[in-house]
Amino acid sequence: MSTGWIVLGVIVVLVFLAFSAYNRLVALSQRVGQAFADIDVQLKQRHDLVPNLVETVKGYASHERGTLDDVIKARNSAMSAQGPAQVSAAENQLSGALGRLIALSEAYPDLKANANFQQLASELSDLENKIAASRRFFNNAVQEYNTGIQQMPAALFAGMFGFTRKDFFDLGASRTEVEAAPQVKF
Repeated sequence: MSTGWIVLGVIVVLVFLAFSAYNRLVALSQRVGQAFADIDVQLKQRHDLVPNLVETVKGYASHERGTLDDVIKARNSAMSAQGPAQVSAAENQLSGALGRLIALSEAYPDLKANANFQQLASELSDLENKIAASRRFFNNAVQEYNTGIQQMPAALFAGMFGFTRKDFFDLGASRTEVEAAPQVKF
């Protein structure tokens, strides 16, 4: 066998490995994008729920203006955030503000007994559970993608094709607050 055939065989194998790695990384990247879109849908529902919740609370606790303003400000900040890192930071602030808003119901028995408030708080609790599940799915997809670009033979081609590490949906320092909030009691 001549040297030319050996070189050609090595080139064919490298091209095959490059195409296989590229296709696998594209599939993993698409999965990460889909997982983030799922989170975005849940967050949009939460953003839509917040004004109704604030209006309901405002009727019973209008002098709690600081808390209500914090919720609206955090909601607006969360709606304008872009990318996983910025979105997760903004959503952490919104979760904290919503937790404080829900906690107001303890000080206002009429608010706590209001059927509209109970329904909104229940919807918020349900959305928080869905967001947590979507966040776990997203972080799992990011972990698989990041592992994929570091494993051989994809590691040889990932940088060449522009695949870089993706950020997790990190809860940061407020992890315990987000995982515990909001608690809804009837």
